[in-house]
Amino acid sequence: MATSGAGEGYSSLNGVVSETEHKIMTDLPAELLEYILCFPVLKHVDICNVSCSCKRLHDVCHGRGKVWGHQYKLRWPRLQKHYRQNECCDWLKEYRTRHTVGLQIRQTVVSISKRFFTEVPCVGQVLGDSFAEIESLGAPEHFCEDELLSILNSDRRKSLTLKYYAKKILYFLRQQNILRSLKMFLEQPAEQQSALEGAVLVDQYCNPLADVSLDGISSQLEEITDKVKKMLRMKNSSHPSLRVTQGDCFAVEDFELERQVVVALNAVLYEQLQYKGNECDYYNPLNSYIHQVLLRRTGIPISLSVLYMTLARKLGVQLEPVNFPNHFLLRWCQHQRGSGDIYDFVYIDAFGKGKQLTAKECEYLIGHQVTADYYSAISTTEVLLRMVGNLLNIGKRGISSLREGNEKSYQLLRDSLDLYLTINPDNVQYLLLQARLYFHLGIWPEKVLDILQHIQALDPSQHGAVGYLVQHTLEHIQHKKHPVEPEVKRRSAPEHVEVQYSVGLIMKHKRSGYNCVIYGWDPKCTMSQEWITTMRVHQLSSGAKQPFYNVLVQDGTCRYAAQENLEPHSAPLEIAHPEVGRYFSEFHDSHYVANEELQTRYPEDMAETLGTVRNLYHRLTPSSGQASGQQESLKGPGGSSQDQKSQENQEAMPM
Repeated sequence: MATSGAGEGYSSLNGVVSETEHKIMTDLPAELLEYILCFPVLKHVDICNVSCSCKRLHDVCHGRGKVWGHQYKLRWPRLQKHYRQNECCDWLKEYRTRHTVGLQIRQTVVSISKRFFTEVPCVGQVLGDSFAEIESLGAPEHFCEDELLSILNSDRRKSLTLKYYAKKILYFLRQQNILRSLKMFLEQPAEQQSALEGAVLVDQYCNPLADVSLDGISSQLEEITDKVKKMLRMKNSSHPSLRVTQGDCFAVEDFELERQVVVALNAVLYEQLQYKGNECDYYNPLNSYIHQVLLRRTGIPISLSVLYMTLARKLGVQLEPVNFPNHFLLRWCQHQRGSGDIYDFVYIDAFGKGKQLTAKECEYLIGHQVTADYYSAISTTEVLLRMVGNLLNIGKRGISSLREGNEKSYQLLRDSLDLYLTINPDNVQYLLLQARLYFHLGIWPEKVLDILQHIQALDPSQHGAVGYLVQHTLEHIQHKKHPVEPEVKRRSAPEHVEVQYSVGLIMKHKRSGYNCVIYGWDPKCTMSQEWITTMRVHQLSSGAKQPFYNVLVQDGTCRYAAQENLEPHSAPLEIAHPEVGRYFSEFHDSHYVANEELQTRYPEDMAETLGTVRNLYHRLTPSSGQASGQQESLKGPGGSSQDQKSQENQEAMPM
């Protein structure tokens, strides 16, 4: 790092030869050294080596300086939002902590596949222990989340098993945080609870991986409010609502001024922005999520009512939620506030483009008479219970349908039960439903026992149902203590001679036309006689005595297909199924590579898959096929190869 002249000396202007001047890098000012060491090409390993070279550079690379701050920000840019601008921080300590947490999180995620591959793949039941492991690290939560996001944002086709479990852990971690926020929200005084904030928390819990925030939703509502003000200004430029700024608590007292706000709100919401009730797809859960209502401009009565009521209150008009049967409404007082007479109110149907109804017309809306109690205003907590109850019923509808594979419905039912019982923890009906759901899925038996004990304390008359579930749950716990070794299926076995296809192949269903990937097979149909009859298997030319395949379908379902109905896909493509990562570590252009756990079940299938791919698509030469086979043999848990491991080791900090 020394610099000098070209020779041993040089001539000065007066002809006298001066001694050679030697310049070394450490003579540079500290600011310039920091600037050089912040070049993007330098990694943390380089900075470690530089800081060890001499005391001068060690001092320049001190923990609170620019150099380590730059390294930290360069490697983990998502974490910058957790620090104030120009915050004085020990960046070297932060870097070490974040680096260590990253390694620990990856080790935890990798270990999950081995431990939980045989379990039912529902979020939560496989993650309770892992969540405890992560909490025991004592690491900052945002470090854990950032590492999980780093895993998810890596190469789309690789490390699929690692991503599968990272996604589930992130889902679970975020839900725990949202539940804590919901409990804090419910502890607030009723008059301080906002229906919008509650709806956002419900939305966040059911969509923890989506970018949903109260600030983001509020910002979108402010844009709509500005449009309403613009419309209002055209009608009445002196209207008091025009002077309201964001966050002001304001109420219009004059009825005519209120009417002008409602008219302008209807014009903007339903005519200009084209919001509408979703009559065609009423039971789609997206209709209940406030961020989807804003995105798709469609919803159901309760979600549109929350939106309408929030906008009206921003403009000074106080509307109240009404828990009307089968059709959620808002009420608008036309006389003195605090009136208990149902005929002193106009009822607004946000689902019906803001139509204003009398009390009698509300009964025509649902086709039968109701008592005056149904016209009463309800609290924010009751609004949330109605909203979550809708989601709960949608989940039950999905599960009771005859479609194969309804993981989304099970997840929706679990999420909505969690929410409902957080709001109303002593509801025996839903506690029993939660216990039955967990028992049916074979998950969290210890939690099932806790729920049943709580039910027994609340309502001893439930001892019959509780006793049955307790007995069978205890049997399940005993069974888990003595797990059965997984069945290994070898293609070379005589009873498997008719099995033509192997795991990882991309297939097409000849009759239904769907695309899928094989993740398991049986030499003959193993389903019940009832299923065989319902699916009309006897009408197939080979009936039930032919190989059947477990397949993940492009539409997100899991199916059991007969061999005669499947054929290799002419142009293999990725299968966008949420469970792909549970079985496969990588998509390799024309097929999926089974992860270590699936290869244990089907030890001879990968060689068969490579041979089939080579023959069908002519993309693999014998040498490349052998190389690929060798590469697959190096795969570790979660689909990480030795090359990947060596890369991770190389990145370990030499500190």
